[in-house]
Amino acid sequence: VCRSNKSPWVCLTCSSVHCGRYVNGHAKKHYEDAQTPMTNHKKTEKQEKVQHTVCMDCSSYSTYCYRCDDFVVNDTKLGLVQKVREHLQNLENSAFTSDRHRKRKLLENSSLNSKLLKVNGSTTALCATGLRNLGNTCFMNAILQSLSNIQQFCCYFKELPAVELRNGKTAGRRTYHTRSQGDNNVSLVEEFRKTLCALWQGSQTAFSPESLFYVVWKIMPNFRGYQQQDAHEFMRYLLDHLHLELQGGYNGVSRSVILQENSSLSAGNKCCINGASTVVTAIFGGILQNEVNCLICGTESRKFDPFLDLSLDIPSQFRNKRTKNQENGPMCTLRDCLRSFTDLEELDETELYMCHKCKKKQKSTKKFWIQKLPKVLCLHLKRFHWTAYLRNKVDTYVEFPLRGLDMKCYLLEPENSGPESCLYDLAAVVVHHGSGVGSGHYTAYAAHEGRWFHFNDSTVTLTDEETVVKAKAYILFYVERQARSGSDKL
Repeated sequence: VCRSNKSPWVCLTCSSVHCGRYVNGHAKKHYEDAQTPMTNHKKTEKQEKVQHTVCMDCSSYSTYCYRCDDFVVNDTKLGLVQKVREHLQNLENSAFTSDRHRKRKLLENSSLNSKLLKVNGSTTALCATGLRNLGNTCFMNAILQSLSNIQQFCCYFKELPAVELRNGKTAGRRTYHTRSQGDNNVSLVEEFRKTLCALWQGSQTAFSPESLFYVVWKIMPNFRGYQQQDAHEFMRYLLDHLHLELQGGYNGVSRSVILQENSSLSAGNKCCINGASTVVTAIFGGILQNEVNCLICGTESRKFDPFLDLSLDIPSQFRNKRTKNQENGPMCTLRDCLRSFTDLEELDETELYMCHKCKKKQKSTKKFWIQKLPKVLCLHLKRFHWTAYLRNKVDTYVEFPLRGLDMKCYLLEPENSGPESCLYDLAAVVVHHGSGVGSGHYTAYAAHEGRWFHFNDSTVTLTDEETVVKAKAYILFYVERQARSGSDKL
């Protein structure tokens, strides 16, 4: 009807194909047009069967019922839904093979292909792979693409042995994870590993993280459904659950043993969150010192808190400034946000400190020091704030460095750190576009082998540093320069 090739949905009653609800909604209109008119008589079973209520997304193979207004997780007794999935996948695989041959011929005969770029005078193919949007899953895609470009973290998962080895025609290709199978034995680590392996392998077609999203639904109930979610909240849940699962067994071998064998990850790592150390705490784990002083008697209280990321306020003096007119007033920088986080502050009346010497709640001051810096410093800018009735977004532009972020002045004992151990280079940035946390869109910028890419769900494009530094960052991933053997790849 609209000649769109985006999000094709096939009706499982008559096999007609229409566009999905996120395009022009012709699949839903097909269901509405095919309904049997309501009469005073009871509907017969035969009439109910011609309602055209169930359809399948040809991209993600998920099944949807318009009458229930929900996704279908079961199958028929004969397994007909799974047979349709397998048939569609065979069609896709054969089309993928022929398309690959066609593109190979085009690459041989033409140097003007949009997927080509010049590097040191030679032409190479754009090797990045996008992630399909499964219905407002851009929050997940942006985090996955960012994590896939943190080499130490990504390589650890990609080198883990696979639960099932694939061969023959399906080698290196996605195999659909049926919702009706393996409900009690889902593995977030395994599906995360498969997703990371699918990225950066040079595939021209976007990868569908359907199986990973299903596992997320199973173990993280907060993210069930298809509404927009907070990317930072998802990242924290993802890292926490990966950390917990990694402390278990893997193919009979304890993952903590696997981690200990990798001396580059375990050496000097004392930051353990909820149990033994894993690759999550080895890469992202740092330690904060929380110092509270009673203003009445001067008693000092110190507490050490492990962290995987730091959430930074955008100072109030910068929040009301219009971002398009940067001449009005000073520009907010990442250093301003870090300084606001670590500066000495007096706690207000709602946060009175229970002084053990005074034996009652007293006015006090609080200050944060960083006792141990992580290998990858994740900085979350608090762009969403609750007002009386709604959550507003702080749209202020925050200037951030691409290279050489110096964290030495925030350390508790800076004299014990090396000359370059406190310098960080940017690896990835997550950006939120729009006005509210429950709406808008997430994309990510990330550096890979010296080049910057923009990840917008299925679309991946080459970009430049000038574009990256103009982004209104929401989450920043900085990699310790020493971890890159002193090289300045970015």
